[in-house]
Amino acid sequence: MLTYMREQWWNKMKNKELKIRISERRLNKVRLYAVHADKTMTQVIEELIDSLPTIEIDKNSDTPNAC
Repeated sequence: MLTYMREQWWNKMKNKELKIRISERRLNKVRLYAVHADKTMTQVIEELIDSLPTIEIDKNSDTPNAC
């Protein structure tokens, strides 16, 4: 049972890869900010994503609601 639980946790925590196309200007902006903040680009992007509001989807509505 413990092995199964550990496996389930690991599957949830695996890092995924995100590939996006952005302008060179935006890429350089993120790079410069990361250097200035002494963070990796991954940390900067993760913090930006974490700052987004959580969206809840009401089962009775077609429109998502931000929390």
